[in-house]
Amino acid sequence: MSPAKKKSNAEDYMRMYRQMVRIRTFEDNANQLYLSAKMPGLTHMYSGEEAVAVGICEALTDDDRITSTHRGHGHCVAKGAEFKEMFCELLGKAEGYCRGKGGSMHIADQSHGNLGANAIVGGSMGIATGSALRAKLQGKDDVTVCFFGDGATAQGLMYEVMNMAALWNLPIIYACENNGYSEYTKTEEIAAGSITARAEAFGIEAHQVDGQDVLAVNDLTQKLVARARKGEGPFFVELMTYRYHGHHVGDINREYYRSKDEESDWKSNRDPIIRMRGWLVEQGLASEEEIEAMNEEIRSDAEAAVEYALNAPYPDAGEVDMHVFTDVKHACA
Repeated sequence: MSPAKKKSNAEDYMRMYRQMVRIRTFEDNANQLYLSAKMPGLTHMYSGEEAVAVGICEALTDDDRITSTHRGHGHCVAKGAEFKEMFCELLGKAEGYCRGKGGSMHIADQSHGNLGANAIVGGSMGIATGSALRAKLQGKDDVTVCFFGDGATAQGLMYEVMNMAALWNLPIIYACENNGYSEYTKTEEIAAGSITARAEAFGIEAHQVDGQDVLAVNDLTQKLVARARKGEGPFFVELMTYRYHGHHVGDINREYYRSKDEESDWKSNRDPIIRMRGWLVEQGLASEEEIEAMNEEIRSDAEAAVEYALNAPYPDAGEVDMHVFTDVKHACA
């Protein structure tokens, strides 16, 4: 872990640990819903990357915005989403954040500044940059964080928006979650050169940080957010992390593109939750018993939320055209 900051309050550290466990627990339950054929479609697990979402979102307020990705459950939970509404959304139920119409890859939660997940690789980069432009034009001091994976660095949109953000000094942080793989291919086989250098080419200050160390991620993000609020943005951060599951829940046999030893090493030696738990005990901020009680409480909350979502009603069929433009004449009509 990064060096301890004694001046910070233990409550903040415990909340970061709690949020990481909430994300891991949510994903464990989502995976079981898929394996038991109770959840429609696919989903992409965030397990292993929790320190990225939590370290960043704990440095933000509800007024600050984020945009998410197809692997976005962690961002949603870290930005304040509740288990019940999240599971309802995954199961297509009316009480989901998007009334069950968004599903795993299109969850949005405006009340906490989450502008939405996006199934298109790099698809939210324009949305995030537009949000930052809106803040500047309106004279607001909120900051937008754009989450995306290393694979999205091959998208042309990224370079268009970084160019605009740099020219206009927009309050945005581009957060590249480099989990080592673009779907089934190693990052170094699809991304030529340095990822941070791509941002530096536009004059954007870029950083690389250990994405398994929630304190290091949070410390850097706090500094960059404060500077972005003062008009010193944009910024770019490459967060070195790892996904424990396959590209999606159906990607079970992964040995043809990465070894079990590699996966085991990351889970055993670099797990962000295990590292944070050990640090909390070492610093005397919590006992093993207190931490285990917290973990059990979160497990119970998740189980109750899953049960609730399984029994919750689906949207009425009459909602099929709700939130859809139906009165616009098609050009080819």
